[in-house]
Amino acid sequence: MNLLWDWLADPANWQGPYGIPVRVGEHLVYSGITLLLAALVGVPLGLWIGHTGRGRVGVVNLVNGMRSVPTLGLLYVAVLVAGPLLAGDIAFVVPSIFVLVVLAVPPILAGAYAGVEGVDPGVRDAARGMGMSSLEVLVRVEVPCALPLIFSGLRSAALQVVATATLAASVSLGGLGRFLIDGQAYRDYGQMAGGALLVAALAMLVDLCFALVQRVAVSPGLAPVRSSRRARRALVVNPT
Repeated sequence: MNLLWDWLADPANWQGPYGIPVRVGEHLVYSGITLLLAALVGVPLGLWIGHTGRGRVGVVNLVNGMRSVPTLGLLYVAVLVAGPLLAGDIAFVVPSIFVLVVLAVPPILAGAYAGVEGVDPGVRDAARGMGMSSLEVLVRVEVPCALPLIFSGLRSAALQVVATATLAASVSLGGLGRFLIDGQAYRDYGQMAGGALLVAALAMLVDLCFALVQRVAVSPGLAPVRSSRRARRALVVNPT
């Protein structure tokens, strides 16, 4: 424990091109690009499947297969395949982002798909009865109702990506994983413990940010906790 605090308290570890702020920034860049690409793939595909019901079995099997892929092994294979085709750091960045996207797509897709599929059919029928087109039903009815599960998928993917982005350091990239890899190489256990603590803290911070955004974006009527509180209050006021 003393090694951990000594490493965190050392001003040299917070300065320069290899300091903690720079490594945190690199980690956030990798994670942000990954989540953006994964959301561009997973959210539209999940909404389409939930709205139309097409391709449900095939996509579910594909998602389950993607979840079973060993991330580290896939990363090494991707680097070996893409490395000779690219130059410089891009030869390592592209494979790393690709592997992280493969990791992030399943929870995002599953959240979007389950959110739309779980919308009350009566709500859809009422929207169609008002003259809404299929696209309007999706955008104006199904997506707002599905937002809690969509955000749940995004939050789950964000936690996985922030934690797994440390593997990028194993192929000579930056990020907080450098503290783990370099600490192990030099047997600097304080550095390793500090890197692990920073990854955990960053994951919690990212999850908190998503929770705050979700609280603003999701209608209060769709929040189960708030709804249950209002129901209990109404029961106390009017028990009959």
